[in-house]
Amino acid sequence: MRRVVVDASVLAAITFGEPDADRCSRMLDGALLHAPSLLRYEMANAARKKCRLASRKSADLATALSLALDPRRGISYHDPNPVDLLLLANATGLSPYDASYLWLAGFLGADLVTLDKQLAAAHDAMAIA
Repeated sequence: MRRVVVDASVLAAITFGEPDADRCSRMLDGALLHAPSLLRYEMANAARKKCRLASRKSADLATALSLALDPRRGISYHDPNPVDLLLLANATGLSPYDASYLWLAGFLGADLVTLDKQLAAAHDAMAIA
């Protein structure tokens, strides 16, 4: 079975019904999902931003967040070493947050699914090297 590291841009698109939701769902279809533990906090931050824009939808957004992060969803969480993230961030120009997704994809030999163009480009560059 295909292993995929999913980032917050993709999971948020699916969770909150953003325009790319269907395409993102297809990219994850049938895959074993992995993510750095950071994903949970990035998802909470995305939900908070949406709450600020539409406070009347706060309860719905909280429910969607809860469902997305439910352990039965099957996302395996990992805690990359912060020193590794610093080194990778310095080498790629990514933030350590984004580097955590790149590091995990490399560590697992997994595909990285992201809507972040800079992160995708760094992943592609690492695959070529």
